[in-house]
Amino acid sequence: MTELPDLDLSNNDLYLNRELSYIQFNLRVLEQARNPEHPLLERLMFLLIFSSNLDEFYEIRISGLKKQMEFGRQRPGPDGKYPDEILKEINQQVRVALQQQYQILNEDLFPSLAEKNIRFLYRHEWNTELTAWAQEYFRNEVLPVISPLGLDPAHPFPRLVNKSLNFILSLEGKDAFGRDSGLAIVPAPRSLPRLIKVPTSIVPEGDNFIFLSSIIHAHVEEFFPGMTVKECHQFRVTRNSDLEMSNVEVEDVASALQGELHMRRFGTAAKLEVGSACPQYLTDFLLQRFKLTEDELFRLDGPVNLQRLMTLTSMVNRPDLCFPTFTPGTPLALEEGNCTFAAVTKEDLLLLHPFQSFIPIIDWVRQAAKDPGVLSIKQTLYRTNESSELVEALSEAARNGKEVTVVIELRARFDEKENLQFASKLQEAGAVVVYGVMGYKTHAKMLLIVRREGGKLKRYAHLGTGNYHRKTSLVYTDYGLMTCDEVLCADVHKVFQQITGMGKRIVPDVMIHAPFRLKKSLIRMIQQEKTAALEGKHARIVAKMNSLTDPDIIRELYSASRGGVKIDLIIRGICCLKPGIKDVSDNIRVVSIVGRFLEHSRVFYFENNTHQLYCSSADWMERNLMHRIEVAFPIQRKKWINRILEEMEMYLADRRQSWELQSDGSYVQLEQTEGDVREAVQTRLLNQLATVRYSSV
Repeated sequence: MTELPDLDLSNNDLYLNRELSYIQFNLRVLEQARNPEHPLLERLMFLLIFSSNLDEFYEIRISGLKKQMEFGRQRPGPDGKYPDEILKEINQQVRVALQQQYQILNEDLFPSLAEKNIRFLYRHEWNTELTAWAQEYFRNEVLPVISPLGLDPAHPFPRLVNKSLNFILSLEGKDAFGRDSGLAIVPAPRSLPRLIKVPTSIVPEGDNFIFLSSIIHAHVEEFFPGMTVKECHQFRVTRNSDLEMSNVEVEDVASALQGELHMRRFGTAAKLEVGSACPQYLTDFLLQRFKLTEDELFRLDGPVNLQRLMTLTSMVNRPDLCFPTFTPGTPLALEEGNCTFAAVTKEDLLLLHPFQSFIPIIDWVRQAAKDPGVLSIKQTLYRTNESSELVEALSEAARNGKEVTVVIELRARFDEKENLQFASKLQEAGAVVVYGVMGYKTHAKMLLIVRREGGKLKRYAHLGTGNYHRKTSLVYTDYGLMTCDEVLCADVHKVFQQITGMGKRIVPDVMIHAPFRLKKSLIRMIQQEKTAALEGKHARIVAKMNSLTDPDIIRELYSASRGGVKIDLIIRGICCLKPGIKDVSDNIRVVSIVGRFLEHSRVFYFENNTHQLYCSSADWMERNLMHRIEVAFPIQRKKWINRILEEMEMYLADRRQSWELQSDGSYVQLEQTEGDVREAVQTRLLNQLATVRYSSV
């Protein structure tokens, strides 16, 4: 093929905005709440996940843009847009999305749930018995806990916790001290449930719930005896929750983090949500106190803290309204009771969670903790579940005299507190705990076991694309490789040495790691495909990841496309590349799979590279490639290369859960055509790999 004439591939028009692309992803999540093929309670969960995602987006990304503006450091991204114009566009899109969200909730989900005997009872629906019960609940459970706050010079506006439920009141009359400021705040403590189940003795049919906000609204005057409540409206403020620690100032990262965690609850305000009926003079008052603008105010037609509804699934027993249960599959060689070391010695083993079980990884560490031949265990922990079985196993190994080294990333966002606790527990057991490298989050997923066999030391390793987290392994898709390949295990050892010790840069033989060689290697492999295409060879790139934002990588993909390389990208979330532009990206296709499981695995295939296929913990983002410790590890057995490629083709062929990115940044959900495979890709993988089979989306 003849290469196309030179073109400026850095042109702003060739790039999508990162923040706006994330909004598009979250809208795809919200759309699942409309999907009639999903069970009803799962549709509600998607709606609540949309809220949770949006909160984190404002806590981190929007707060970061606001900080740029505050310090006068606005700088455009590859798309050429500045933070002020991005913020305006985001707030407009979010306002429309929130209207859609509450419309879905009020007009679709709540009525549909009521038909299934799950009801949310608002005050106008309370009968005499329920009204009396609610009053008793208020006086026994709510009134003793809440501290109402009248506002006057001696009682200034309080510091309200991030994302907490609060009420603003307009009062009439004077209190016992003669005060008549006219305004008060009623904060709802987090110790109080936001959703309260009505006893069957009061409402016998079905599962019935009332909101804490409804109970407080109904009895709010009891907080202010002798005064009249003219207005009472719920509100919630979302604050900056990003943690900042200067490398220069921090001597003890654990101690510094403890202080930062407390301050997270009271960061700078990013958005204000109020009930839709809240009058303007009260919203103006709140905006002034939080130093926000009208553009950052969102009026909601329902509860302002929707994600607290996630407790509903534990409060009702309705498996008929949830996804069918399944049991993750386990290869015969890894079934309970088998020796994992013997199985891995026989051949490398590849697992794909959640379709295949994560338990063999935990069992392997448990076996290693008890095995007299095991001398040392090294592991990275970025996120893990509470009461982690892995932490227990590693602690047992340390108590049994093994050399245990654990690299815990204390700055794993929103898991910092748990990681501090795990670090303390491991240290008490005698393990060596390392907090990684300041300035670089340790995001790589690695486990290394050294065992004496036949008088010689032998290394075993597990490498994964996702966290060592049993609970998320049931809902996140991730690959994990179990191996005793000498070269690959030696590379894992080198990376651990670099993290825990000090010294010059090391160069692994087959593994590629960031922040040193990963980005350069990816660019080289993309360019290699382009060269092959220009020489008339078949050239193809298939890459699956969470996000693609790095402008250098995008430019190389554009260049490869112009050279004739066929590029298929499976990107769940943010994508700043524009596909389908004539003579630029018309050889690039981008699809996003959104379904029951969160697509989380990272897979990179380069048809003409020596090692054709890599799995990785890294997305193609600046932070992963330049500011984190990440690894990409080659899949070397042809058997597993073929399997992963077959699974990638299943994703690319899916027309049930797939959305295709357009060149204008919008996504179009693919529709089934005659001859399409009926089942969604995630269901197909369940039926292939799990031990319980069923046919549903």
